[in-house]
Amino acid sequence: MTTQYETRPAAATKPVRWAADAVATMREGARVRLDYSAQSLWRVDRMIDDLRREETPYAAVETVLRGFGAYAGEVIVRQTGAEWWASGGDHWIRTPDGRLWDPLDEARRCFAGNGSLRLLCRDATGAGHRGDRGR
Repeated sequence: MTTQYETRPAAATKPVRWAADAVATMREGARVRLDYSAQSLWRVDRMIDDLRREETPYAAVETVLRGFGAYAGEVIVRQTGAEWWASGGDHWIRTPDGRLWDPLDEARRCFAGNGSLRLLCRDATGAGHRGDRGR
């Protein structure tokens, strides 16, 4: 039997693991269930907002933000058939329409107060027309 991970590009290996770690950490530590749905990104955005409002130092949440960004990327991948791409240590996704999206950077932007993983997902999946967040 072939697993989902065996059929995906090598660029997906790290982000898939980061996303899975974020899901497990939220389930076990915060009792928050993340199910890879676009709706679950509302919760993720709120958690990032809470970290910012509590003035948590960036260094203390850098890994968490990476996990949340990877999780948002996986939501987009699963909804659109996008693929993870990597170069020089950076990871982003390419949707079937050819646009590139950087959910890890969007998580950092959300922490800085000017981003949203939910809106990134909406834009990338074509579920809304808020403006082009693609690169």
